[in-house]
Amino acid sequence: SGESGAGKTESTKLLLQHIMNLCKGNSQLEQQILQVNPLLEAFGNAQTVMNDNSSRFGKYIQLRFQKNTVRGAKLSEYLLEKSRVVQQDTGERNFHIFYYMFAGLSSEEREMYGLLDPSLYRYISGRFGTQDVAQHWKHKYQEVCNALDMVGFQEQEQVDMQAILAGVLSLGNVTFEPEERNGSVKVSEASLGWLKAAAVKVNVMSQLLCCTPYSPWSPSVSCCCSLCADARDSIAKVAYGRVFGWIVCKINELLAENVDPEVELKEIGILDIFGFENFAVNSFEQLCINLANEQLQHFFNHHIFQLEQAAYKEEELPWETITFNNNEPILNLLLAKPLGLLSLLDEQSAFPQATDKTFVDKLNSSFKGNSHFQPGRGHVLAFSIIHYAGKVQYTAEGFLEKNRDTLPANVCGLFINSVTPLLIPLLRQGIPHETRPTLARAKCGDKAHVHSLMVLMEKMYSANPHFVRCIKPNSQKEPGVVDSQVMLQQLRYNGLLETIRIRRDGFSWRPSFEEFAER
Repeated sequence: SGESGAGKTESTKLLLQHIMNLCKGNSQLEQQILQVNPLLEAFGNAQTVMNDNSSRFGKYIQLRFQKNTVRGAKLSEYLLEKSRVVQQDTGERNFHIFYYMFAGLSSEEREMYGLLDPSLYRYISGRFGTQDVAQHWKHKYQEVCNALDMVGFQEQEQVDMQAILAGVLSLGNVTFEPEERNGSVKVSEASLGWLKAAAVKVNVMSQLLCCTPYSPWSPSVSCCCSLCADARDSIAKVAYGRVFGWIVCKINELLAENVDPEVELKEIGILDIFGFENFAVNSFEQLCINLANEQLQHFFNHHIFQLEQAAYKEEELPWETITFNNNEPILNLLLAKPLGLLSLLDEQSAFPQATDKTFVDKLNSSFKGNSHFQPGRGHVLAFSIIHYAGKVQYTAEGFLEKNRDTLPANVCGLFINSVTPLLIPLLRQGIPHETRPTLARAKCGDKAHVHSLMVLMEKMYSANPHFVRCIKPNSQKEPGVVDSQVMLQQLRYNGLLETIRIRRDGFSWRPSFEEFAER
């Protein structure tokens, strides 16, 4: 664990290499396990203002062993930041794979996928990079192709995958305009070419996305254009999310252990989850990420301070209790039922008339006087949470929409009738929208996946954990620069100063009685 950019993903890769080396094997399975990371990074990581290779999802890797030999592995992924596909803030980029494709595909391949100059695409904000950067991306694209081959993706599957990604980019350039005859909204003439490149039939798109303002109470033309753009973006996010989920499923199929079910396997699990974030503008995604970090910090506190000191008390050792910064009140603020922040968000999401403003009003009245909550100031629709790692202001705009994560039924039909084979099974695997819980109800873990973050936390509480705390040396993303204040702040809020005390004054080595007697 640690802040965004502290080195969690790099540490995970080193730890995996180390474990594979300790197995003293060089089997194909071990090589495949190591190849998983560059593949996941290409599709799940992106450049942010805090980190040039930021994980925009959480992953839990379970390694299964029999007599010190790896027999299989399983990967669980949590809360991919799909909103990044359609919008990035200043100084940020879309997922790496889009840039790798532009740099790595030959001109013939780009033509086959209908890709033009990268500066034309809205979803990558028209930004590409210098020649040196493009050369680096070209090298990375080759790495991804090698990893796809090594992990066992068929050639046609790789073609389909890239066709979907190219289609997503083209779809982002589709715009809408009023229809002069009847006042409805249609796909603009200027973007019909992009629609064709996205491989969606014009009449299908019109039926899917466009609405007609026919009475004083129905949406205005400008509102209709906005609704159409939202639906377009929903299609793009779903397509990308399904591709990512499919990659994870394929990896798990390939790495599954091939042993007798009666054989008991030992397990090492490695959790590499998105770090605590505090940007200039923080939204729903940051709240989910910071909640996950609050849960991990609580787990750390429980294991290091509560369980340890309870054992000393039980054995009647002379012990002066070490106080620590307990973040349980913050978790109650966020997770309590029925009046926690996420419960209130779910409640508001269920009301068609509710808006982001009514949600914020509800928070302000419910948490008045709570020392971990502050209402927004002025006319900004926002609120602040005092997290264990510091105060974060969240902009409430889009909270309800992101929590609903809606996909119209006719859009599902569009995928199911797709000519790209990959998209059809992807959609059919999904739970029908009506039965899918919102992200808030799933406590930031989409229950359409086998595991949610809550199940993960239960699993961790039953395991014997080892904590790797990653400390960020500076905030400028510079090598070889140590900013003492930045580091001290992290040591303080992580509870590491108290941890050092309990390790120094307590009993960190616990031999069994048999080991002690034998010695």
